[in-house]
Amino acid sequence: MSIDGLPPLRDVIERHGLMAKKSLGQNFLLDLNLTAKIARQAGDLTDQPVIEVGPGPGGLTRALLAQGALVTAIERDERCLAALDEIAAHYPGRLNVISGDALEQDFASLAADGKKPRIVANLPYNVGTQLLLNWLLAEPWPPFYASMTLMFQREVAERIVARPGSEAYGRLGVLAGWRTEAKIAFDVPPQAFTPPPKVTSSVVHLVPRDEPLACDAARLSRVTQAAFGQRRKMLRQSVKSLGGEALLEKVGIDGTRRAETLDVEEFVTLANASQSG
Repeated sequence: MSIDGLPPLRDVIERHGLMAKKSLGQNFLLDLNLTAKIARQAGDLTDQPVIEVGPGPGGLTRALLAQGALVTAIERDERCLAALDEIAAHYPGRLNVISGDALEQDFASLAADGKKPRIVANLPYNVGTQLLLNWLLAEPWPPFYASMTLMFQREVAERIVARPGSEAYGRLGVLAGWRTEAKIAFDVPPQAFTPPPKVTSSVVHLVPRDEPLACDAARLSRVTQAAFGQRRKMLRQSVKSLGGEALLEKVGIDGTRRAETLDVEEFVTLANASQSG
């Protein structure tokens, strides 16, 4: 199947010698039906700016462009640049490739005039969670992006959408729940990738809340880090460095509770109290 008249991805990988590198967390998605499904999950992309991280040989990139997007792709692996240049030549003026490390990229500066980009990416496994945290904690808020449609290992996806009391609930669930509406859109089986990872992957769609509960992002980040850093311990022990029992008493939270029993609102209350504590 071809969506654009360009060569099949397997041929592209072979021609450019693009064997996936474990050190870069690479697993290339070659199924063009699936890449099109991910692109559609981001909504109508006609003439919409999209930021993609880790395009690799360009499977998802091609799907985004075929659906009318204006794509800025950030790729750390210089081996992939020639393949991406071929795609750019096929879609004149619609693909801008930045060679560099996504963790060092100023994403807000990529926002097009008057149009918030959507972030759509099959994120490299080894940096995916850190990138998401950076985007969730972005300032100012509402953020520079309109939505995020991201692929993670299923286990990470479950942590993003987790609710209080569940085993997967932790820092990621609090921060994602505080600032976004997040849902798992669909799963992607290992055999869809080259090489196949050992785990199932999931596509998560996140839409920023315009007015999340008022709280300083850095404080909430610090409180959740402390609370879940020792999740087996009672809160009075895990948040000791932030005020411990006195802080918890101030906001009426029982110090014998554990972090996974607190909802987002309670974490926000705790963070706001730690401000003056």
